[in-house]
Amino acid sequence: MRINRFAAVGVAAVGIAAGVAAAIVIKRLTPDGKPKPPPRGDHDGWHQVALASLDFETTGIDPLNDRVLSYALIADRGPDINGLINPGMPIPASSAEVHGITDVLLADAPAPAVGIAIVAEWVQSLIDRGIGLVVFNAAYDLSMLHAEATRWGVTQPDWDRLLVVDPYVIDWGIQRGTLGSRKLTDVAAYYSVSLDNAHDAAADAKAARGVAYEIGFRHPHVAASSLVELMQRQRSWYADRVEDWNSYARTVGRTLDDPNGWPLASALTNRSAE
Repeated sequence: MRINRFAAVGVAAVGIAAGVAAAIVIKRLTPDGKPKPPPRGDHDGWHQVALASLDFETTGIDPLNDRVLSYALIADRGPDINGLINPGMPIPASSAEVHGITDVLLADAPAPAVGIAIVAEWVQSLIDRGIGLVVFNAAYDLSMLHAEATRWGVTQPDWDRLLVVDPYVIDWGIQRGTLGSRKLTDVAAYYSVSLDNAHDAAADAKAARGVAYEIGFRHPHVAASSLVELMQRQRSWYADRVEDWNSYARTVGRTLDDPNGWPLASALTNRSAE
């Protein structure tokens, strides 16, 4: 899991509409003045069903060209699956400093074609059973899975039927960038979800699922959607967030993002359609 560049802009790129939302959201404060979420409710919704979760640790931040080093597949039922992958290339020191995965650790790990096939088959099993998959910043991890599967000749999951729950995107849809940095560590802390070993794939995947459940319990207007409806709402929220980033990027000469890049980068979906 990685955070794309417009996440770092935070409040700087938020428009007038988001400022209105801030007046509502930030009224909930802890005794020490920090924002806090609404209380849990007992309403029905997608948060009341079992969800799976996925996370990767990788060689870098480019989902189309970097490689998966470790994966955590947190099941909706049955055992979880954790694994390492030898990417067949040196691991950049800057990446190893983040997650602690080194060339030595991966020397005897399975080849990418083996590990990526395990992940793709597991995702397909969720699709076949209609299970929602939690991925924090899905546009990164799922685009990387698609690119890796193409790279190594692994059969792609049926992406059009995948039901994704992305707490990163949903949180932005609720907060509209009014609470500053919203990395997984930030959002987990906000919702009081334990994250003891950040940048470990299993720890991140479990925390992401915990955040997704908390969002559902605390925001009835979000939980009321079916998972199919939630997919469309997340596409809309993602597009809105990208437009916020792009409005800022234009003023400083930064690269623009694609508002249609969720849950897969458009470069991948366009290529698949050719």
